[in-house]
Amino acid sequence: MALIEGFKIRNFKVLKDVTLGKTWQDQSQKVLTPLTVVIGRNGCGKSSLFDAFGFLADCLTYGVEEACHSKGRGGFEKLRSAGSVENIEFEIYYREASNERPITYELSIGLDEFSRPIVKRERLRQRRQGARNGWPFSFLELTEGSGKVWSGNALSKSKKIEDSLSEESNETVKVDLESPQKLGIATLGNLKEHPRIARFRRFIEGWYLSYFTPDSARDLPRVGPQKHLNRLGDNLGNYVQYMEQAHPTALKAVLTDISEKIPGISSIDTESSPDGRLLLRFWSDGFSKPFYAQQISDGTLKLFAYMLLLEDPEPAPFICIEEPENGLYHKLLLTLAEEFRNHATGKKGDSQLFVTTHQPYFIDALDPSEVWILEKQDDGFSILKRASDFPEVVAMHEEGIPLGSLWYSDHIDERI
Repeated sequence: MALIEGFKIRNFKVLKDVTLGKTWQDQSQKVLTPLTVVIGRNGCGKSSLFDAFGFLADCLTYGVEEACHSKGRGGFEKLRSAGSVENIEFEIYYREASNERPITYELSIGLDEFSRPIVKRERLRQRRQGARNGWPFSFLELTEGSGKVWSGNALSKSKKIEDSLSEESNETVKVDLESPQKLGIATLGNLKEHPRIARFRRFIEGWYLSYFTPDSARDLPRVGPQKHLNRLGDNLGNYVQYMEQAHPTALKAVLTDISEKIPGISSIDTESSPDGRLLLRFWSDGFSKPFYAQQISDGTLKLFAYMLLLEDPEPAPFICIEEPENGLYHKLLLTLAEEFRNHATGKKGDSQLFVTTHQPYFIDALDPSEVWILEKQDDGFSILKRASDFPEVVAMHEEGIPLGSLWYSDHIDERI
């Protein structure tokens, strides 16, 4: 299971300088847990933190300039922290598996002489195989699109990327990208000569950031199974159709869970309309005819989508969900948090989950090591602290007081 152990953000909106977990620059911190939850008041920057992951993924897919304007971001100057003239910077510290050497990816985005956003600096590094000490080796190091990259070992037709990672040369080659607005990992990660970069690119490309809205799930898509739930959730019916055909046992498990959590729902299936649209049907106890997605409550659709997402046979390595509590009955939040943890810890899947929330009932199910508190300071910028960093909070939690109750009564906020 790939695990992000730490993530550093500088000069991104209200997040002028925040770090979650362990990074190369700060080895003294504990790594992020498989389920990481950030809490905080309205306006403290939870959405900015969520968007930091989305922005990074969009930079890989579209390039930095388009990513700056995508999803209503408003351009580079709207993203850069107010009053700052420094670059927007990210650092990811992660492992592909628990027995793998950690990898550090650093990205700095600034403006060129024409005030266009470009990649100022990009570096991907990891210790050499067998090395336990010393500086990690830079497999990719670029400044404004020029630099060097580890030459790697070209793959034969019979060799997989993973197999080639054990064959490490000492050679690097000079690189000049066509445009400094594109990430080096986007370009070089497509070449078989650079298997380590390709592997990291696949990791970022596999991230799932949920922009799910119940209204999107009520759309009527064309009939046709689709292998994964997309970020908007407007292919929910297609995903259900795929699960019906390819993984009926997993789908049945979801339906059983939902029927236990939402009284009255007995089964869910799909129906093709005469004009080739796909209808999602919810059968309810006491009714001879089904209800369709357009008639089902927001909370029911959202819970169904989340639980189905966790049953994906090929789950995303990293899943971000913003405020999953919206529209859900408060007594379901404890159960949902437990479902997220079960998935993140490997009991149900193989994904790391990152969640933002301001709902104490959701926090009640969590451990202090899983919870981070985001708080805006007097200067307008936010800081992050881990709940487990406060001995008093840990002591009260060990005495049986749930974290949500401690937060609700300001026993956590007052310590920031």
